[in-house]
Amino acid sequence: MEENTYPQKLLAEVLGTAMLVFIGVGSVPATLIVNGQTPFTFADLGMISLAFATVVIAMIYAIGHISGCQINPAVTLALAATKKMPWRDVPGYIAAQVIGALVGALAIIGVLGHKAVTVGLGIAAYGPQVSAGQALLAEAIGTFILAFVVFGAIDRRSAGGFAGLAIGLAVFAIIMVVGPATDSAINPARVIGPMVAGQLFSGTVHWNQLPVYLIGDVAGAVAAGFLYTVLNARRAAATAAGEAAESEPVAAPEGALS
Repeated sequence: MEENTYPQKLLAEVLGTAMLVFIGVGSVPATLIVNGQTPFTFADLGMISLAFATVVIAMIYAIGHISGCQINPAVTLALAATKKMPWRDVPGYIAAQVIGALVGALAIIGVLGHKAVTVGLGIAAYGPQVSAGQALLAEAIGTFILAFVVFGAIDRRSAGGFAGLAIGLAVFAIIMVVGPATDSAINPARVIGPMVAGQLFSGTVHWNQLPVYLIGDVAGAVAAGFLYTVLNARRAAATAAGEAAESEPVAAPEGALS
């Protein structure tokens, strides 16, 4: 089976993450600009969640067969930690994802102008009413759910052709609950790209919050990967035992050959 080259995979990750940020994150300042910077309603949150879900679904079907459409450093690290991808590929993937996120954030400014920066550029942040511990837990749970769905969707025994839909709907659901607490980053690249772009254009950036997002996202994804591997390993072991039993020659009953 032919496989794409490593540079092709990295370029796909750049493009995929750029589109994730441009559409998903870009929907935040777009909503604020259209609404005149009024506070978000639950309906607004639903539309932003839909933007993220839609672009994730689209990218999975567009580049999933090229790079796996990980577009998330936390998912990449979880895949490597569970031996589903080689560690040597991880630095390139993460670099491509962060670069893509920055490109996507700059594209938002290019399309919506500096007003996008003025209204926050969709930079992930949690307010003073949310503690660092609460934010870390929210991100960890949200990313755990996302990664768990990813691992299940890419399992060879899962229903074929529905991975994009399953993962996209998971993103939609997670943002609806976690969004009010932390803006529901559940993706370190989605956090870093807009932060860097915001800094370049004199926006408000809470760099002190970055470790909370990085730790929460990575911990949640890796925990989900290991849990799914444990669940899957037990089933795989039973399947292997069954296949071995079927392959053994069946002994003839006594007297059958006499």
